[in-house]
Parts: sequence; C-alpha cells; structure tokens
Amino acid sequence: MLSACADSPRAAPSQASTPADSASRSASTPASPSAGGVLLAYFSRAGENYFNGGRRRLTIGNTEVVAGMISRLTGCAVHRIEAADPYPDDYEPTVARNVREQNANARPAIANPLDSIGRYDTILLGSPIWNVRAPMIMTTFVEGLDFSGRIVHPLTTHAMSGVGTTERDYAAICRGATIGEGLAARGEEVADAEPDVAAWLRRIGLLS
Repeated sequence: MLSACADSPRAAPSQASTPADSASRSASTPASPSAGGVLLAYFSRAGENYFNGGRRRLTIGNTEVVAGMISRLTGCAVHRIEAADPYPDDYEPTVARNVREQNANARPAIANPLDSIGRYDTILLGSPIWNVRAPMIMTTFVEGLDFSGRIVHPLTTHAMSGVGTTERDYAAICRGATIGEGLAARGEEVADAEPDVAAWLRRIGLLS
C-alpha cells in the first residue's frame, strides 16, 4: 500500500494530490549550464490522483507545480525525469505498479537520463511520496550519478508523509553528497505553496 502520495498513487484511501497551475510548464525546460550551479531534477505524474479521500484528474502533476515555482523564483536549471515506460493515467494501476516496483526494489528505466551533474554544486531532487518514499525511478536517477562534494535538498509533494524516507534514502544512495534541508508540500495545497517554497529557498541560500 502507498501510505501517502502526491502526484498519484497511494494504495488505498490515503493521501495526496492537488490542482495545478499551467505556469508550472516552465519547469519542463532542459538543464543548461547557465544555471549558476543549481539543478532541480524532478519526477511528476499527472492524470488521476488521490485528493482528500477521493480522486481528481490533474493536467499538471503536483511536483511539477512546485518545480515551476522554484524555476520562476531562482532561474535554476531544470531536468524533468521521464519514465521510459510511462506510468498509467489512472490511479489504481499506478498504485499497483508502484507496489510491485517497491517490493522488487526495481529500477524503472529513464527515457532522458543525465550523464553528469558535474557543473552543479546544489541539487534539488523533487518527487511525490508514494507509500512513504520517493518513486523507485528516483533511485534509478541518482544511482548513476556522482554527488561528491554536492549538497542535495529533497523536495516532495505528499498527503501525510512529509519528506518520507527521502533524507535517509538519498544519504545512502547519493554518493558523496551532503543532505541539506528538505521541503515537503501537501499535494492538495500546492497551488498556494509559493510562500513556503520561497521561504525554504531563502533558508537554503538560493533566494535573497
């Protein structure tokens, strides 16, 4: 079961998801060297999502909404992680797939992997929380990269699980990284999250 989520699944009535803002489409721009050493890499899922005990169909995933805010506020480089085998549009099949992937400790393939993060000093890793942890595709993404000397800040959208196990998980699998302060935004409330996002960016030194 998925105890909490945002951007999609949770395996039984449980948590997460919210409306989105078309301006977040700006977060889908490719990473570029003009970013001042900051990279936001995120995975997000639209489609049918859990929402306050029911379901709501999102045209933009919750994590993408928050990513759009960060992109607009900081001008950082952005890399949207795309699954080679896209997740279903419907909620229950996505829940079932996530359960299989977590149970198998799977590494879902990425359609657009990054070869290197060498030009970046600070990495923001964004994702929903599905069943208390980031989707397994985030493990696929980070395991192939060298984080030596870099600061990693988890960014999550969720229903009840906050940052979930991301701090512990990224500490174990982001080779050489220092794990900094994370941000958790409740899925149902992401449309109004910009003040909290801006305050977090100031605390971690990415916004004056």
